[in-house]
Amino acid sequence: MSKKNFIVDFHTHLFPPEVRENRKTYFAGEPAFELLYASPKSKMIGAREMAAAMEEQGVDISVVFGFPWKNPETAKRHNDYIVESVARYPDRFKGFCCLDPCASTAAFEVERCLDNGLCGVGELAFYRSGIECVMVDSMEPVMAICRDRGVPVLIHTNEPVGHQYPGKTENTLLQIYDLIKRFQDNTIVLAHWGGGIFFYSVLKKEVKDVLRNVYYDTAASPFLYDPAVYRLAIDRVGIEKILLGTDYPLIKPERYFKEMEAAALRNAEIDRICGGNAMALFTDSRAG
Repeated sequence: MSKKNFIVDFHTHLFPPEVRENRKTYFAGEPAFELLYASPKSKMIGAREMAAAMEEQGVDISVVFGFPWKNPETAKRHNDYIVESVARYPDRFKGFCCLDPCASTAAFEVERCLDNGLCGVGELAFYRSGIECVMVDSMEPVMAICRDRGVPVLIHTNEPVGHQYPGKTENTLLQIYDLIKRFQDNTIVLAHWGGGIFFYSVLKKEVKDVLRNVYYDTAASPFLYDPAVYRLAIDRVGIEKILLGTDYPLIKPERYFKEMEAAALRNAEIDRICGGNAMALFTDSRAG
């Protein structure tokens, strides 16, 4: 892919050195973290490694965030590392606050992080369950802050059918839809193509309006979808709603570039997905 405009990777993970070097000590009370990172093959990187990878892959800006820890103190320390990383690389990183949105301290932590330079919230995830009603109710304070401040919220979703893999949750399309409907005035980015919910925007009533503020990132797409997903999504929700997200260090950006070319996307479409849409989102919101 010939580089034309800014490349923005909207979905990447950073971990502070104490977690990278002692991951086993963080398994207690954090079953989702153990599920995803028990294997030594599950990569974790820091800010310096991310910046070097961006240079290698031609990425201009990465949206960086941590993990939705159950322990509020662990989440706070991880968010502090994201704040520090953004301050260290202000022209390369945009940081999101990551935490358990159902924690009693969640709203305070989101306010603290936004006041300290982060520009969104996510990746919010419910790895051990579906998106249950009680969880949606608990998210109201966090979503209200993000709505009032005009910042995006990135939410982990996945397809509810097909093969199993670590991190695949029990969410259903109805649960994803009900969450969006509850918070339809928020700017929401659904990770991993929203589990395919974009297809239902072709329904004549209600759905298209409910999904009006929703974006879809491509994270893990090479592991999950045929390249044809790009054209399907463009035709159903519009090119402007699709954001490059790699889940780095899970997959390098070049894999996504190759799949976009395999999908026979035009250069202008690739430019929009790989950076133009993200820059417009940050410009339109108050997060930029």
